[in-house]
Amino acid sequence: MESNPLRNSVIGSYPFPGWLELASGNLSSFGANDISEVQRDAVIAAVHDQLSAGLDVITDGEQTRFDFNLSFYGYIKGIELESASPRLFGPPAHDQRGKHAITGELNAPEGLGAVEEYQRLVEVYRAAYPGRKVTLKASVPGPYTMSGRLLPNAQYKDRWAITEALLPIVRKELEDLVAAGCEEISVDEPSMSCYAYKEDPVRFVDIFNRTVESIEGKARVCTHLCFGNFKARAVGPRQISPMFPAFLDFKCDEMHVEMASREFAELELIAEIAKKTDVAVGIVDVKSYYIESPEDIAGRVKRCLEHAPAEKLVFAPDCGLSQTARWAAKRKLVNMVAGVELVKKELKIS
Repeated sequence: MESNPLRNSVIGSYPFPGWLELASGNLSSFGANDISEVQRDAVIAAVHDQLSAGLDVITDGEQTRFDFNLSFYGYIKGIELESASPRLFGPPAHDQRGKHAITGELNAPEGLGAVEEYQRLVEVYRAAYPGRKVTLKASVPGPYTMSGRLLPNAQYKDRWAITEALLPIVRKELEDLVAAGCEEISVDEPSMSCYAYKEDPVRFVDIFNRTVESIEGKARVCTHLCFGNFKARAVGPRQISPMFPAFLDFKCDEMHVEMASREFAELELIAEIAKKTDVAVGIVDVKSYYIESPEDIAGRVKRCLEHAPAEKLVFAPDCGLSQTARWAAKRKLVNMVAGVELVKKELKIS
């Protein structure tokens, strides 16, 4: 990829328009062609918002997934999906997301659906925005993160065994994305960053590297590390230091770290990441409804430049935007791009 100092990106997800929320809860009222039209229109809306903000990298907003991770279970054989969440009332927490029983060998003969998502994104982008040059990114949860809602059984005795069963499935999906022409892929492993404080981070590195080994050098490989964002709630201690130095051995071209929601604690660690790979800094807090001004963003960019050179820095929200109201997500992206542009103009970076 050509050098693009201080580029703007996103993680993956984007808020559903209100009409998509309504439609997704009433799919039985729609025919197959109606649903296809709804999906395409939702991607058009997400692409429009991202391009209007001026981003360098866009996604399909994961508009055809009901969850960045759990939607993939519907493509995997050998899983009995739980029909209801174990807790429906009270303040939101992760125990309102059920776990699913494994009933047979885990496999996905038709893939995980990410290729179809990418192809839809390409179709929408080319049809609606001919001549506009941006990078189209696909995002896929890694096998460790994907294993988190599956219950071990006699065949798969623990989470590690489930992860190993899912690893070749995810790797094949990545290979298929590259074959479909995708040039930038984010392999998201937030569960690794959530649990690095109590699990072996070297083991996490091995899992990640084996997942991406067949696409290394064939696409820009990114990864997203955060501390959980279901209903804007974290699930692990919000410190990145337990991940390092082990995570510096990830075979990726870009590593994203959550910073804005943590008031840029441990910002100095991006210097170590930048020595090994590009570092994407979460510079917008997706868990807050304070709308960062362009001047706020510019100040944060300058702080990052104290630790890493412009050619190694990427800026993005802390996490996917699906848990943020669309009106706020739009304004946050617009101001993020505007703030970065203020610094680029000051530094005479084109």
